[in-house]
Amino acid sequence: MAIEQRKTSTDAEDAPGDGVLFLREQQLRLAQELLILTARDMGEAIAPVLEELKLGGAQHRALQMLALHPGMTVGSLQDALAVTKQSLARTLSELQDRGMVTACAGKQDRRCRFLELTATGKAAEARLFGVQRERLVAAYRDAGGPAVAGFRHVLRGLLTPESKALLGGSPQTREPMKGRSRDGK
Repeated sequence: MAIEQRKTSTDAEDAPGDGVLFLREQQLRLAQELLILTARDMGEAIAPVLEELKLGGAQHRALQMLALHPGMTVGSLQDALAVTKQSLARTLSELQDRGMVTACAGKQDRRCRFLELTATGKAAEARLFGVQRERLVAAYRDAGGPAVAGFRHVLRGLLTPESKALLGGSPQTREPMKGRSRDGK
C-alpha cells in the first residue's frame, strides 16, 4: 500500500513519532487499484496452465485450499471459499471425476466428508502455485524483508475474523485444518 511517512526528527535514529502514517484518499485508491490489478495479473499468469489442465477458477481455488488444509471438511471448504452448496458440489464433483480430490467419510459421523488431494490433484496445484510462486519470490526479493513483513501485516488487517481464523498461525507452525466436525478425525 502506498503510504507517506512524515519524519519528526533529522537524526538517523528513529525518534518518537517516526513512522506516523498519513493516509490520503488518493493513496487508499491506489491501494485499491493495486489489489485489483494484482488479482488480475496473478490470474492471467496461471491462465495458460488452467487452460492446459482444463480447470476453471473455482477448481483452482478449491485445489489451493485443499493443498493448504488437507483433511478439510466439505462444510469448511464451503465457508472458506464463500460459495453456495450447489456451486461447491459441482466443483468437487468435477475434481473427483478427474481423480484430483477424494472424499472420505468420517469414522464417527459418516455424514462428514473429509477432502484430500490425490497425487494428480497435488501435481496440478503444484504447477499452478509454481507460476504464482515465481512472481511472489521476485516481488518479495525486490521489496526486501521489512516490506514483506509490512505487506503481510496490511493483508492480514484486511481480512475478516473468519478469514483470519483460516490462517491459524504461520505456515511453519499451523496444523492442517480439520474443519468443523463432530467426527474428530
